[in-house]
Amino acid sequence: MKRHTKRFLILESLVFIMSITIVAQSEKSNVTYTKIKSIKIQDTKLKESIARGHEIYTDFCMQCHLPDGKGTPKIFPPLAGSDWLIHKRKESIRSIKYGLNGPIEVNGEPYDNAMTSLGLEDKEIADVMNYIMNSWGNTQNTMVTPEEVAKVKK
Repeated sequence: MKRHTKRFLILESLVFIMSITIVAQSEKSNVTYTKIKSIKIQDTKLKESIARGHEIYTDFCMQCHLPDGKGTPKIFPPLAGSDWLIHKRKESIRSIKYGLNGPIEVNGEPYDNAMTSLGLEDKEIADVMNYIMNSWGNTQNTMVTPEEVAKVKK
């Protein structure tokens, strides 16, 4: 009887340890899986937004800022490698949404020209922002969303 009790306790202990191990591994696995899944979703959404933004850029922006995003010196500021674009995200959105008039400084160079409002919807503005912020060597950490654009007021 004591022998069976001892075996039973050993078996019960092993089952308990294995159960804890399985639960711990599954919890760890789920957290990792969720993070990877959300990154993939963001990447997919960002890629789709960039593709739509490229079309908008070609139709509305390329005439002034040029296909390579370098702009025209002293007339139209560059978007490629633009410190203004990176450090003034809200102002960049506002300039696309409402236009821009008056002096600005981009990469240490002054620009004093007018940019008219392009009449784009919030989603189109987000898409073109995602395109220019991820082109010509520019990279962003956070995707521009239509909700972010909607919060920007004149």
